[in-house]
Amino acid sequence: MKRLSSFAVVLGAALALAACSSDPEIGSDAKGSGTGMGGGTGVTSGMAPSGVGTGSNPFAQEGVADRVFFETDRSELTADAQATLTRQAAWLGRNPSVRAVIEGHCDERGTREYNFALGERRAKAVIEFLKARGVAAARLRMVSFGKERPVALGASEDTWSQNRRAMTIVE
Repeated sequence: MKRLSSFAVVLGAALALAACSSDPEIGSDAKGSGTGMGGGTGVTSGMAPSGVGTGSNPFAQEGVADRVFFETDRSELTADAQATLTRQAAWLGRNPSVRAVIEGHCDERGTREYNFALGERRAKAVIEFLKARGVAAARLRMVSFGKERPVALGASEDTWSQNRRAMTIVE
């Protein structure tokens, strides 16, 4: 009986953990047809950062960053962002079977709706840049997480600047 009770506790804990974890169901296409507003586009409200500290950045083997950063309330690519994306495009060109999801993220300021829209504009800017560098649109998808998945917590310019980003997640 004690063995059965222990099994029930372990099973209950496993089910509780499974219920807490979820992978975003990314439903936007490379043309940006998803709104990123939770209307069936696969946006989730989990707080776990994507591709951070998990060793999931295949670009890193060649010294290429998997994210670019944006100015406050902006979706235009900075010169640094363009340099990073040029390296990403070259890597994707050398790996033609690889597909990628571009995630748009924002800092905590602003409404949820505003930040989902801004995150989508940021992801679209990255996709357009990569397409202009020869990456096929069919290989790229996008999703906006708005302010829902910060990589840094706090209310300072330092933390906000880390969260204003677009990430390229290789599938």
